[in-house]
Amino acid sequence: MPSWRMKGQYLANCSCNAGCPCQFNQEPTHHSCEAILAMNVLAGNYGDVPLSDLKWAVVGSFPGPLHEGNGRAQPFIEARASPKQREALLQILSGAAGGAWFELLKTVVSKIEEPQFVPIDFQFDLKRRRARVAVGEVFETVTEPIRNPVTGEEHHAQICLPDGMEYKIAEIGSAAVNRATGAIKFDWPNSHSQMANVEHTDKGLVA
Repeated sequence: MPSWRMKGQYLANCSCNAGCPCQFNQEPTHHSCEAILAMNVLAGNYGDVPLSDLKWAVVGSFPGPLHEGNGRAQPFIEARASPKQREALLQILSGAAGGAWFELLKTVVSKIEEPQFVPIDFQFDLKRRRARVAVGEVFETVTEPIRNPVTGEEHHAQICLPDGMEYKIAEIGSAAVNRATGAIKFDWPNSHSQMANVEHTDKGLVA
């Protein structure tokens, strides 16, 4: 299996309340878990296949906490990716090419819906805790800063996971919009959002 690397902007918005108890090994806010993961690969490769400047997303749904499995997932790859790039990204996202985070997801996903090759709108401002990832009417997720309920001022919070395999430090926001209407359907406004700059490889997350 070729070695690979993806360095870029990462967004994960789920159905939990802001802060997401899953990050602290607790049960999800609503017991089940539904999420959109996405990445803008600024630099990367899969063997000799370049992955730089490509975007991908995954919509997932789990009937309970992730560790209980039985999840469904549907991958989305940017339409302009070549056939080799599409296959490379699908290999990585499936967990078949290594990388601790993707290998973990592989163990808890029982069904993968048909991959879609589509235009992906990806906007990401880590410092301002604002983002948007969308594919037409199939899914959309919009991140905004958490607001103080009394003053309306922006609230700044981070999650630090020194031994994390998904990210090490994430900026936490509120997913003002977090919905999917394709093969996997959900609608969780005002839910958890985490944004991070990450570098994943076949050996795992780079610190």
